[in-house]
Amino acid sequence: MCGIAGFLQPAPLDGAQAARLATAMGERLLHRGPDDGDRWIDADAGMALAHRRLAIIDLSPAGRQPMSSACGRYVIAFNGEIYNHLSLRPVLPGVPWRGQSDTETLLEACAAWGVEKALRGCVGMFAFALWDRQARLLVLARDRFGEKPLYYGHHAGVFLFASELKALKAHPAFTPEIDRGALALQLRHNHIPAPYSIYRGIRKLLPGTFVTVPARTAQAGEPTVYWSTRDVAERGQAALFAGSPAEAEDELDARLREATRLQMVADVPLGAFLSGGIDSSLITSLMQAQSARPVKTFTIGFEDKAYNEAEHAHAVARHLGTEHTELMVTGQQALDVIARLPQLYDEPFSDSSQIPTFLVAQMTRRHVTVALSGDAGDELFGGYNRYHAATRLMHRLAWMPMGMRRQLGAALSSAPVRWWDGLARLAGMSDGAEKARKVVEIITAPDQGAVYRRMVSHWKAPAEVVLGTQEPTTLLSDASQWPRLEHFVHQMMAMDTMSYLPDDILVKVDRAAMGVSLETRVPLLDHRIAEFAWSLPLSLKVRGGQGKWLLRRVLDRYVPRSLTERPKKGFAVPLQAWLRGPLREWTEHLLDESRLRQEGYFDPAPIRQKWAQHLSGQRDWHYYLWDVLMFQAWLASEREQQA
Repeated sequence: MCGIAGFLQPAPLDGAQAARLATAMGERLLHRGPDDGDRWIDADAGMALAHRRLAIIDLSPAGRQPMSSACGRYVIAFNGEIYNHLSLRPVLPGVPWRGQSDTETLLEACAAWGVEKALRGCVGMFAFALWDRQARLLVLARDRFGEKPLYYGHHAGVFLFASELKALKAHPAFTPEIDRGALALQLRHNHIPAPYSIYRGIRKLLPGTFVTVPARTAQAGEPTVYWSTRDVAERGQAALFAGSPAEAEDELDARLREATRLQMVADVPLGAFLSGGIDSSLITSLMQAQSARPVKTFTIGFEDKAYNEAEHAHAVARHLGTEHTELMVTGQQALDVIARLPQLYDEPFSDSSQIPTFLVAQMTRRHVTVALSGDAGDELFGGYNRYHAATRLMHRLAWMPMGMRRQLGAALSSAPVRWWDGLARLAGMSDGAEKARKVVEIITAPDQGAVYRRMVSHWKAPAEVVLGTQEPTTLLSDASQWPRLEHFVHQMMAMDTMSYLPDDILVKVDRAAMGVSLETRVPLLDHRIAEFAWSLPLSLKVRGGQGKWLLRRVLDRYVPRSLTERPKKGFAVPLQAWLRGPLREWTEHLLDESRLRQEGYFDPAPIRQKWAQHLSGQRDWHYYLWDVLMFQAWLASEREQQA
């Protein structure tokens, strides 16, 4: 895992100045690559590359970057891992291999086959910049699911790119103008979905694509798609797996074992995040089954029992015989992370599980350099509770006319928060008021598309809150981009894989982990696992209103169900209580009405109304408020840096 950066302009560079700028851009990514750094300049062509290295495979100087191909035509700056690189080398005959790094394998594959064929042949996570010295052509590419980040754009006649936005700021051509449309998207999604970023003129490269930039213009063309979740889902559901459930279980077990085995290869200490849930327990089980020594596992717990899953992780670790490390986190430790969030994430990002994610990454890095995680099980195997709640509720209300649904929704909306919370406690549920709000949104939605949009949206009309903008078109708002799938659950799963997974989950993990120089790997995102999952009928994923049926069957081979079978919690913090308690003064400062008016980004009225209702306990608006607070905190950090 590393950090890359660079720039291209249509005129020759001053070599010494370009070297200084490239070095400065690379140094902004020191946390992504603390082990080494270098830059490469093609002054006549206007090209500069920078790289920061976190050494994982081939720790020798032979793995140093930027790296030139054996033929001398290509130069690469690469961030990520190619898990199958050793199996690619035998089909690249005649290459005078200089080392054992996957960077060299990828580079020579691009030189021999061209970029697109090389990308299709790679199993891995990556973002890279490849410079063709002969054609004077830059290629930027990103992995299939978007595990590794890559930003790019054209400012003041210079094409800029980097793993993180902070590296772009080191170049004098970069102009940090806030994109109000992107801000509106952040209020809806709690993140800014690709291809947008918080800055005008800077885009995120979409997962599964590459883009070319000729030196003569230094302008990027439209991205080329080499792999698509939508296509994989549609093809898989059109040609379903023909075997029995037992055969599907055997096949999934074998594929997951192989994916996990490949991702356990490292020349540095390696471990796993373990929450005690289905996905992390399964990945840890597969690691331990293929390891001659106890796997190092890591979890954090909270003093507040409502948010503490450490005991479940401990039970799974004891059963598997792992070398388990657990950190009990105090409320103050969690609160202390908040001040670091603007710098960690570089743009407004308001998934509050960013806080515990950073804490577990920080603790894990004290022991290992690489950690495997169980992310993506929910998206690929139907694990999110909302998939089942939405379809169940829509089915039960199918007989009810829309007018009656609206009346029911109005009645439910008017019920006080305390009534809903009390009812939820009697039913053994948490977050009663929040669940009631979701119910109202579902029952009053006119169609399935509207149901999904409402379920995944925070602010429902963010362009009315952000001043002077319209909400840009995204996957969520453009139904023509949606996969054509028979089952609504499958459609929601595919949409989440295309947007929520890369733009929220993977961003959250990458920035938190790389903020402490920890590489994370996700075996479930081996694209061959995803392609197999999409060939399975829904009945092998969801049964009896419960998701991840086939994953659970595979896990049963390694861990007793009694250790992992419990209601899904998620990785959460008591944010709603914090805003009324220890974060109240900080929140009031950032949401001060005169401050909001002076800064000019928001209409203060709806924000102040929600803050007053939240403080009084009349409503729980912590999701909405956190979206605004993360922008406000980020904006304050930006202005401090510019001062």
